[in-house]
Amino acid sequence: MKIVFMGTPDFSVGALEALIQAGHTITAVVTQPDKPKGRGKEMQFPPVKECAVKHNIPVFQPIKIKSEEEIAILRQYEADVFVVAAFGQILSKEILTMPKYGCINIHASLLPEYRGAAPINRVILDGKEKTGVTIMQMDEGIDTGDMLLMREVSIEPKETADSLFEKLSALGAELIVEALDKLERGEIKAQKQDESKASYARMMRKEIGLIDFSLPAEEIERKIRGLNSWPSAYTYYNGKMLKIWDADILQEKCDEGTGVVVRVSKDTIYVNTGEGILALNEIQLEGKKRMQVKDFLLGYQIKPGEILGLRK
Repeated sequence: MKIVFMGTPDFSVGALEALIQAGHTITAVVTQPDKPKGRGKEMQFPPVKECAVKHNIPVFQPIKIKSEEEIAILRQYEADVFVVAAFGQILSKEILTMPKYGCINIHASLLPEYRGAAPINRVILDGKEKTGVTIMQMDEGIDTGDMLLMREVSIEPKETADSLFEKLSALGAELIVEALDKLERGEIKAQKQDESKASYARMMRKEIGLIDFSLPAEEIERKIRGLNSWPSAYTYYNGKMLKIWDADILQEKCDEGTGVVVRVSKDTIYVNTGEGILALNEIQLEGKKRMQVKDFLLGYQIKPGEILGLRK
């Protein structure tokens, strides 16, 4: 097939590579504009653009793809189908109906659950045991189109958003190749989504990472994994932000207040929560590197009775 590929972050790169390896012709890659990054604010290519440049594929970076000028440019790229994977802009009806097979989306959830921008984070936050990838025929709604293919994966007990991201990216790459082959042969039967089971995963914002120690340890631990590595789960220690990267749950009862350090071993800090104890294994104090607690305690003396969460 001749394909226009629309995507931006790392999640999309595997699918683009897989389509190239499968022998499809990528007539253009459409991605978000370059953005300044780092202390020097140097302009940086989106990951998908880096991949396209490596393969000598034309790149189109519209500021607003729904504008008449941008649509006119898009029409110049010959394609049987547009493949979309975390592109980052909403497509108009005119674009959705432009190629022969329309626009096919790789979505990182088992639709209709977790439509929206952050399904990978949300399934971990909600304590789900499985998720997956859905290949979907796009329509004008937000992830509401007919489903073409779906495959599920298990969420491991210590799964983080980053590790699940990698798993679903690889699965999406595999599934989109299969879907296009079946679509071209007329072997796919589209299936409507069950609206009664629909849910929405809104974009993650940094504020969601603030830990409330009055919540159960189990819920806090899911937040640590579900927001790893961005926006990350954090609290405060002596007025400085303290990110928590890894923790375990202990089903212990404690009379201390929530957020109170109840004990400290050579490699673990134990904090009381609304239900159970949270054992901190890996942390990062503001201005410092991410490190194991045993290394952190070589330079800082946290004592039982101290409280996490105080900004001053």
